[in-house]
Amino acid sequence: MKQSEYLRYDAVALADLIRRGEVAASDICEAAIERAATVNGKLNAICHPQFSDALNQTPTPDSTFSGVPMLLKDLAQEQQGQPCTYGSRGLKKNIASRDSEFVRRARAAGLVFLGRTATPEFGLKAVTESKLWGACRNPWDTDRTPGGSSGGSGAAVAAGIVPMAGANDGGGSIRIPAAYNGLFGLKPSRGRISSGPSVGEAWTGASTDHVVTRTVRDSAAMLDVLAGPAVGDPFTIAPPAAPYAKLMQRAPRSLKIGVFTSSPYETDVARECVDAVEETARTLENLGHRVEYARPEFDGMALARCYLGLYFGEVSTLMDRAKAEFGARDDDFELDTRLIGMLGRTMPLPDYVRRRQQWNDFARALGAFFEGYDMYLCPTAGQLPAKIGELDTPSHLQVAARLMLLLKAGKLVHRSGQVDQMAMESLARTPFTQLANLTGTPAMSVPLAWTAAGVPVGVQFGAPHGDEGTLLQLAAQLEEANPWFGRYELLEAMI
Repeated sequence: MKQSEYLRYDAVALADLIRRGEVAASDICEAAIERAATVNGKLNAICHPQFSDALNQTPTPDSTFSGVPMLLKDLAQEQQGQPCTYGSRGLKKNIASRDSEFVRRARAAGLVFLGRTATPEFGLKAVTESKLWGACRNPWDTDRTPGGSSGGSGAAVAAGIVPMAGANDGGGSIRIPAAYNGLFGLKPSRGRISSGPSVGEAWTGASTDHVVTRTVRDSAAMLDVLAGPAVGDPFTIAPPAAPYAKLMQRAPRSLKIGVFTSSPYETDVARECVDAVEETARTLENLGHRVEYARPEFDGMALARCYLGLYFGEVSTLMDRAKAEFGARDDDFELDTRLIGMLGRTMPLPDYVRRRQQWNDFARALGAFFEGYDMYLCPTAGQLPAKIGELDTPSHLQVAARLMLLLKAGKLVHRSGQVDQMAMESLARTPFTQLANLTGTPAMSVPLAWTAAGVPVGVQFGAPHGDEGTLLQLAAQLEEANPWFGRYELLEAMI
């Protein structure tokens, strides 16, 4: 199969070609590797290629995606015998002893693993520019970031290396790269996809695995592959009435959708992001849905504090694990990571518990909103993708961070109010995604707009817990009304 032909198909179509014997799985794998060789040098999306292994992998026959290539994210999606670095020099020696449930189910579905994709250290940023792997670039504009933390996956799928790639989302890390790379990205409900066997609830329930894709049907079919509990999971949520791949083929009922465009944190929102939402609202009305301005009522600053508290605890714990199990030293971690780790170790335990309990306030507020609306619509991100290096910590703040680390001034920082400032600086460009993580509700980014300069702009929809089916139905309806797959042909000529 020629590279140009390979790029015309999504994962469902490639699997169908293989199933009908029109093309060999090995030919598709070779086309994917050829595409990677063509574009990855410009994008730096793949941090750990496994091309030889992929060519020798025998996919499970008669399975959903038998023989289709995919990439795994180098964070949490552990593959036995392969490294999982979390984008950190401190975890370079982390070789997985067993497959994660995500990898086990993907393998059983016949997917062929081409390698692993770059992520920022510990998945902490909405840019993918780790000290370990270097900067990953956006294929639509290689001077810009593909987002994070699933930035490598987003860049690889948009550029056509694979039709879909593993991603996970603890604060927007599926939806932000989807928005920045012109892809479809669904963050499932808490409990929909198992985080096992090493983790019960990833990031205490804020994070979940899935994929980024170029078509809605690929995401739906992959959700069928991945959904469902594993032995020992903390809880089970109700399965859908039918497979998602079938549900998405049905038109959604007439929906009542609340729209908002202002940041929950009162930070600036780019005009292009607002315009994308407003144009989508007009499309929804033309499709027969009811749309009006409305938003969930919650304390945005409190949500930001709660989210940052989660960061503190998770980072300090992962750093400690890297030191205990792999002999990592402080210098093996990036400066920002070390500072967050210190704040985690010095945050009073009652404060952490209080913030975790406060997630309930946001869930109840969102639940009250959904008593009057079927969904919400808002920007996925508050700003267009940043330029590479634009969000590097300024030199004067690096000096201040080193001084705080030297003085072990974590308790002082917590008392000073600087944490609120950190929260705003950290989340200002992406203020719309964290609500779904702390409430455990499903949300998706849909690629419905591009700027005049050709930069993608995603819009976000959120639904009640467990209602991925309606999200996928609406996404499929929007995909039909405003198709985006043809835009990848333009991208092919650009890179």
